[in-house]
Amino acid sequence: MKISVVIAAYKGEKYIAEQLGSILPQLGADDEIIVSDDYPEGKTKEAVMSVGDSRIKYTEGPGKGVTENFGYAMTLAKGDVIFLCDQDDVWMPDKVQKVTGFIEKGFDLVLHDAQVTDAELNMTEPSFFALHGTNLSLISNLVRNGFVGCCMAFTKELMHAFLPLPRNIPMHDWWIGVYALKAHYSVKMLKEPLIKWRRHGDNVTGAKTSALQKIRWRVNITADLISRMPGKDRKHE
Repeated sequence: MKISVVIAAYKGEKYIAEQLGSILPQLGADDEIIVSDDYPEGKTKEAVMSVGDSRIKYTEGPGKGVTENFGYAMTLAKGDVIFLCDQDDVWMPDKVQKVTGFIEKGFDLVLHDAQVTDAELNMTEPSFFALHGTNLSLISNLVRNGFVGCCMAFTKELMHAFLPLPRNIPMHDWWIGVYALKAHYSVKMLKEPLIKWRRHGDNVTGAKTSALQKIRWRVNITADLISRMPGKDRKHE
């Protein structure tokens, strides 16, 4: 089972080497990490290359924001299982083993919990799931997204089904999660923190938006779901 780890980077030089250092020991010789850099004129490439591992594949991103950067990077992934990854977190040492174990049991997508930390990795919340009220209800996730990309891994079959990403969605992970639920792919909610999710002033995600924009996003994503649905009967757990 070949693994692809997909990182959409943007000015990621501060933390990305530490993140890569937490991932690489968990990968096999044939696995890969794809780093798509949306700010190639910065210092991210230097930080990535300093790690010195041939499994890391650096590429310049499309320069159109985090969602399109992840969408582009996923098209380069050659693995059987794709892990989405932020540039500034730290993986627990057994993340890959535990997640791939559920993929091997037949799940198409695994969503695991996270410890929320500050910039210095001091824990601020022991469970993102508990803080957010995460669940696998399609309606709940259309109202308030609980699918955090850095806590997700999925099969290449699911990836090929949800790509290309719709152009009118706010974030890639929201689309992937609700698509999997609506299309009845098998989703595992693993209530165990498998990353330290670093939250700091430079995070790319989390910007505030107007109520009107939030309504438009939900209308758009619902319309996209209706137009893109295959037939599949699987399970959620």
